[in-house]
Amino acid sequence: MLVAGIILVLTVIAYLAKVVGGFEGVQFSPTVSVIVVILLAASLLWILVLTLKGRLIGRRVVFLYVGIAVSLPLFMSISQKIVISPETQQLYDAISELPSGAKVLVSFDYDPPSAPELQPMAEAFLYYCFTHDFKVIVIGLWPQGPQQANLAIDKLLALPEIEAKNLQYGIDYVNLGYQAGNEFVIQRMGGSFESMFPTDYSGHPYSDLELVRNIRNFSNIDYSFNLSAGYPGTQEWVQVAVDRYGLSMGGGNTAVQAPMMYTYLQAGQLAGLLGGMNGAAEFEKLVGREDKGTRFMLSQSFAHMVVIAFILIGNVAFIVGGRKKKL
Repeated sequence: MLVAGIILVLTVIAYLAKVVGGFEGVQFSPTVSVIVVILLAASLLWILVLTLKGRLIGRRVVFLYVGIAVSLPLFMSISQKIVISPETQQLYDAISELPSGAKVLVSFDYDPPSAPELQPMAEAFLYYCFTHDFKVIVIGLWPQGPQQANLAIDKLLALPEIEAKNLQYGIDYVNLGYQAGNEFVIQRMGGSFESMFPTDYSGHPYSDLELVRNIRNFSNIDYSFNLSAGYPGTQEWVQVAVDRYGLSMGGGNTAVQAPMMYTYLQAGQLAGLLGGMNGAAEFEKLVGREDKGTRFMLSQSFAHMVVIAFILIGNVAFIVGGRKKKL
């Protein structure tokens, strides 16, 4: 337990230095990272030895290790091999074929609880759009969607390579805000965007925004990307915008929702799909900017390994306990 305590103290110190102290780049060196991983593995092995001797650990220790496994990789200088899936590659190929100046519609259909999975996708997608001079139009069918969009945009605009482009609101990108109505909004947009979004997120009239002034409906959009955590989301966009109006669209979904979207992907109704944290990490690798998705994926993998280790230890405890009863 001493080893777990030491690792926990290191994690807390790194967290305080990063968040409270404002040092965003605080990380363990590669050597320290490897040592910490070895210590963590050794402590799990020691727990296994104690279990074989009949000395069982409490559930609080399990919770402690899972907490360490989730938080520790955020401060480690090690990387995980990311294998690009066909559906992620398909989405990347679809947008890589778009010309400079292409008009891209991005719908943020999620809220903060789903942000750990979807926000990295949003940032990676918008990063590609901005660095390739696409014109970005943001909307949201969820009330907090446009706010999540602004968080992503503000973060990206602060990057040196994006800042150098001097992107102008209303000309290079625009946030039309949220509109209630679910599928009805998508259907009305098929006839007129302005009928559903007479003003943008800040209240500027649609006709005053140079980027969208001449955009009437989906026929003026080159590609669309939907970030979805449920209803309304990708399924509704496919059923209305893709099937009825022929919109070319890719999807970014939570890990729970993504399996339901493969039917549309296989039918050719979706031009690419990002699923969960893994999809975010894969897309970050393709666009050449590894960020939250890659780090969160490492945390997720660490947590899975620790949980599997304790499942094995639990089975050992069960077998040892059963033998003792027989004796």
